[in-house]
Amino acid sequence: MIDLLAQNLAPLMFVALIAFLLLGYPVAFALAANGLLFFVIAVELSPYSNEISLSWPLLMTMPGRILDVMRNDTLLAIPFFTFMGIVLEKSGMAEDLLDTIGQLFGPVRGGLAFAVVLVGALLAATTGVVAASVMAMGLISLPIMLRYGYDRSLAAGVIAASGTLAQIIPPSLVLIVLADQLGRSVGDLYSGALIPGLLLTAVYCAYIAILAIVKPASVPALPIAARRLSGSPLPLLGLALAALVIAGGSYLVLASWVEEGAGIWAATLAVIFAYGFAAADGRLGTNLLSVLARQVVFVLIPPLALIFLVLGTIFLGIATPTEGGAMGATGALVLALARRRFGVRQLSDALEGTARLSCFVIFVLIGSRIFSLTFYGINGHLWVEHLFLGLPGGAAGFLVAVNLLVFILGCFVDFFEIAFIVVPLLAPVAAKLGIDLVWFGVILGMNLQTSFLTPPFGFALFYMRSVAPAEPFLDKASGRMLAGVSTGQIYRGAVSFILLQIIMIGIVVAFPALAIPTKAPEVDPATIDIQIPESSPGGGGETDGVPPPPSFD
Repeated sequence: MIDLLAQNLAPLMFVALIAFLLLGYPVAFALAANGLLFFVIAVELSPYSNEISLSWPLLMTMPGRILDVMRNDTLLAIPFFTFMGIVLEKSGMAEDLLDTIGQLFGPVRGGLAFAVVLVGALLAATTGVVAASVMAMGLISLPIMLRYGYDRSLAAGVIAASGTLAQIIPPSLVLIVLADQLGRSVGDLYSGALIPGLLLTAVYCAYIAILAIVKPASVPALPIAARRLSGSPLPLLGLALAALVIAGGSYLVLASWVEEGAGIWAATLAVIFAYGFAAADGRLGTNLLSVLARQVVFVLIPPLALIFLVLGTIFLGIATPTEGGAMGATGALVLALARRRFGVRQLSDALEGTARLSCFVIFVLIGSRIFSLTFYGINGHLWVEHLFLGLPGGAAGFLVAVNLLVFILGCFVDFFEIAFIVVPLLAPVAAKLGIDLVWFGVILGMNLQTSFLTPPFGFALFYMRSVAPAEPFLDKASGRMLAGVSTGQIYRGAVSFILLQIIMIGIVVAFPALAIPTKAPEVDPATIDIQIPESSPGGGGETDGVPPPPSFD
């Protein structure tokens, strides 16, 4: 009996951890307590099993393992990006974006839903924080969508789903953690996740466009009386075309000077031109742009500039993700102060929120180090490896099983817990099967994104519930009593977007090139042939094409 127990400690330890989590214990303390408890059991059972390689002196290595967490520079990006997101949320940037983009798309059926998706993508690229995106859009857009007759389930679902784009579009906190656990650079994971994230945004927009054709009553256009910004958006198309011409010309010029990033620099020059043109048009009173077009430019350019400051510098190799996060936090502070909506109270709230999340991540990491010491000491990693390598279908079977496992765990467990507990066990198996770990990380990131929408514990659903009125409420703008949004409607609205995310995961699995960043071809040192010119006959003369060494006589 003791032999059987000693040989099956790994699965018992994993089951015990799941039990601790389901009982509601904090994940950091559940990991640490589980690790210490099974460490004691394993040491006592070590004489009965050759698979256990734990002894009491190994506990003395724990301070060093914890210090390794503290020395990890990559994790510094988490507080920087968190602070940046909270500062932008407190400064009211989301309000201006939703109001302006809503006015731009207002005449179109589903225009408010299109605005929510596009603003969700912009907030994802500037904040990277799901809670800030969902709550800001829920507070601002939901009452307007209900006022003008949007389907309640769709309105709640599109807001919650658009907020979760912050999980896959860089600079996502999930991608930072996954890069650390997979042993890959954050920049590679950011590059790999960019196209899938933008494609997912396009899929959301396509779904709304289909609804506008099939069920137009569920996504009505904004009434004429509600369109406050005057003028046609057509001048905006002319400005966009001019900016594209400048971007193309700049790229042709810069491509011969700059080895990498010519496209990013060209886009930066085009954006500067657009902003300068709109500012000059308003200041000089030429009115070449309508009020709506100018407002769109003024509202869109600052977040786009911040996106370049963070992602552009990372992709160009100018800054590391940690340095990019620091510049993003500084840029967010500058934008917030320039808007004059940011004071001492907002700064205090931002610092407190950043400290809370950072402490949570660090404590979970410390707990996971204690857990992994014991789990690896009882050969738990080999148990996991044999379990997944024995699946039929090879790499394809492994990907299907892992995605099902992560999807099911996401219904009950927080994404940080999955990233710190499950991913380190899966990464070695994926590497043995020849799976590119950047591609694998992007797939996991998209799967973890669905965990924010999956009932019963999807965090985006909780955030939506906290800001959506459950009871009938008085709409101050129209003076009418409007029905509230039930929890069932929020859950039903999320189902369609969960299916869209699953389809997108399947596309990324089927087409790995979407998520594997292109790199310069690697050169095998063994194939390098270095030829040294021979000396000319007679010696002392010049070698072929090489001048003789200088004389110092």
